[in-house]
Formats: sequence, structure tokens, C-alpha cells
Amino acid sequence: MAGSNVREGSLDAPTRHPIDWQSESFYDEQALNDELERVFDICHGCRRCVSLCHSFPTLFDLVDESETMEVDGVAKDDFWKVVEHCYLCDLCYMTKCPYVPPHEWNVDFPHLMLRAKAVKFKKEGTSFRNKMLSSTDTVGKIAGIPVVAQTVNTVNNIKPLRKLMQPVTGIHAEATLPRFESKSYRQRFKGSGDMQADPGETTWGKVAMFATCYGNRNEPGMNEDMVAVLEHNGIPVVLAEKEQCCGMPKLELGDLESVAKAKDANIPALAKLVDEGYDLIAPIPSCALMFRQELPLMFPDDEDVKKVQQAFYDPFEYLMLRHKEGKLNTDFPNRLGKVAYHVACHQRVQNIGLKTRDALKLVPDTEIEVIERCSGHDGTYAVKKEYHEISMKICRPVTNKVKQAEPDHYTSDCIMAGHQIENGLRDGSHPEHPMTLLRVAYGI
Repeated sequence: MAGSNVREGSLDAPTRHPIDWQSESFYDEQALNDELERVFDICHGCRRCVSLCHSFPTLFDLVDESETMEVDGVAKDDFWKVVEHCYLCDLCYMTKCPYVPPHEWNVDFPHLMLRAKAVKFKKEGTSFRNKMLSSTDTVGKIAGIPVVAQTVNTVNNIKPLRKLMQPVTGIHAEATLPRFESKSYRQRFKGSGDMQADPGETTWGKVAMFATCYGNRNEPGMNEDMVAVLEHNGIPVVLAEKEQCCGMPKLELGDLESVAKAKDANIPALAKLVDEGYDLIAPIPSCALMFRQELPLMFPDDEDVKKVQQAFYDPFEYLMLRHKEGKLNTDFPNRLGKVAYHVACHQRVQNIGLKTRDALKLVPDTEIEVIERCSGHDGTYAVKKEYHEISMKICRPVTNKVKQAEPDHYTSDCIMAGHQIENGLRDGSHPEHPMTLLRVAYGI
């Protein structure tokens, strides 16, 4: 069993190795199982991550219930029981594990889980449900047809019907499903009379928004609030000429070829905007993470990917950088009161600090209660029938903290995590995106 002594190098800043997903050795099952056993043995000897997701309790139960009470007593076929519960939140890598590179043990648990998912996907493919849930562009276009949108939204809110459909669809009857809008944000943006300021008249930047599937088809109001706040601060906003899903849902499936196709569609359009002097933002932390971390690790030699990575910002990171330069409008006529703020995992691991909290704290007479625990949602994990109850258990500490805070508002940079909290509270309240709260504070 691996010991838990901290070796030389473990206090250095974590670093990530490129993902060698295009090599044959990446898909070698024997090599994969050997690496899984090695890393699982280290995790078993440490157990610091037991409170994060369900992967680690699953692993430790398998070890403790084996004949040897060591990893060598766990059947290789059972390794998948650990892999399937990893939704690549990255928290173990970024906040818990002392053995990440440059430590000599070289543990990158999330990317090892990604490799296992990729091997399984290449060998077996995936279910229709998983394909549907991860095909956000296609589903959004179909469900966004006016009559279809109305029907889908109605059906999604009829619990007896959802229970009947659960065995067929594989989607849990109690899971919160997104609402579909018949008029996408891209359609709204073009006809909304947005600010047409001359970029040359601004002294500190212009922004191109990657609207995201969710912001485009499910909650366009979130994007509208973001544009309103940016424009209120004198920042012109455009949308990328072409856009499709960032690829995160496919990444979580291990469908890396589909991630590559999404990259080929998005990167040229975004790189062109960077060349034109635009900074890039996205309203969903997972989408920003794809462009800032995952794609650069999958395509380390692609210069356009690097260019986009360097120009991509979290929206609140962007606003606080402007505040640091003394160029953010801090005239807030409205107070927010007490805000319970859930920090999204995919924002935490971008290493930008609590910029959303810092921005909201600029509003006078506003108290921010920060909650740094995973909501267990992941976009698709929480809606699957076999994982929903586990996801709600993961979320329970978050909902308990919201209840204890008794806030005027609760919010998360990941609006899907916000709805997961809403599902746990079940008190008729609704989450608000932090940018929506900032717009309220501005009174615009």
C-alpha cells in the first residue's frame, strides 16, 4: 500500500500534463488497468478526498470489502464503478491531492478517469440517453421549435408522467430539467438594439461572448443580464459568428473525437475575434474551463487554441480586472441584502479566486455567504436515474448552508448548480445568476 508521506516537490504549484489522447498507448486496456491500480492504491493510502464526489467512497468501500482489504483485492471489472461516478469536477486535483505533478507520484485522478471513459467509449460506445443528453446543440434546436418547446416544458413539469417515463428515458423523475426557449439568445441579440459603440471610443476593451448552449437555448435572460452589465460599463459586446457546444458534455462521456469536432468549429471563429482585438467570455464556468484548460491540454501544439486560451476570461474575473484599473462603475443604487453564494467547481479550479464574491461585495449593504462545496450536478450526472439520489446527497451540505444563511438571494455562477440547490430546498424559491444580481444592483 502506498504511504502518505509528502515527498520533495509536493509543495510546488500543481501542473498539468498534455492529454495524449491521439496515441495508441492511451487506449491500451492493460496499461490503463495498471495505472488505475497504481493511482487507486495511492488514493486508498491517503483518503483525503472522501468528502468530494462518490468516486472515492465507492473506491474505499470496494477496498474495505475485498479479501485483502487492499486495491489488489478489487476485481478489475469493478474499477468502472469508481470511474462512472467521476464527473471531472477537478476538485480532487486542485484542492485536495498532495501527489499531483510535479510530485514524483504524478497523480492526476480526473484525467485518469477521462482516459478510462475514453477507452470504454471507444470500445463500447454509449447509450442513446447519454448521446441525447450530451448532444446539446441538436436537442436545443429541436426542443426550441415553438410548439415543441411548449410541449417539452409542460411534460417536464408533470411528475406522474415523468415517473412513467423514467424507466424508458433513464432520466430521474425528480431531477430538475432545463426549460427550453423558442427564441434563442442569438436570435434575441441580433434584434435587441444592443449598444453599437465605436470600439475605438472605449479605453479598456471590447468583448465577444460565447453564448453557450445553455445560455442560448435554456436561460437566455442570463446572457441578457451579462450584456446589460457589460454595456452599462461601456464595454461593447458581440457574439461569435459561429458557435456550437464547447464539448464539455462529450468530454465527460469520453467521446474525444466529438470534442475535437467541436474545437474545429469553435476555435477558428474565436481566434478570428481575438485577432480583431476582442476579449472572450462565457456565462457558464464549464465552457470557460474547456477553452482555458481542457482544449489546450488536448491540443498543446495548436497555436489558435493557445490564442483563445490566453484571451478567455471568467466574466467576473474580467469585471474585477477592470475594477483594479479603476474603470468599473461602482454606482449601485440598489442593495442586495444577504446573498448565499455557491462557488461552482469548474470556476474554483480556474485559480482566479472568488471574483464573483468580490464583485458582489462592491454593492453597499450586501453580505455574501460563500459556500465552497460541490452541488453534485455536473450538467448530466444529476438527471440520470442511477445517479440522481447520489447527486442530491452530495448537494445536501450546500442546501443546508443556504437554509442556515436565510438569505435574500441564493446564487451560483453555474446556474444548473443553482437549480440543483433549488431542487434540494423545495421551498418555492429560485436561484438567480450572479450577473442578474449585479444588474439588479445597478438598477438597469
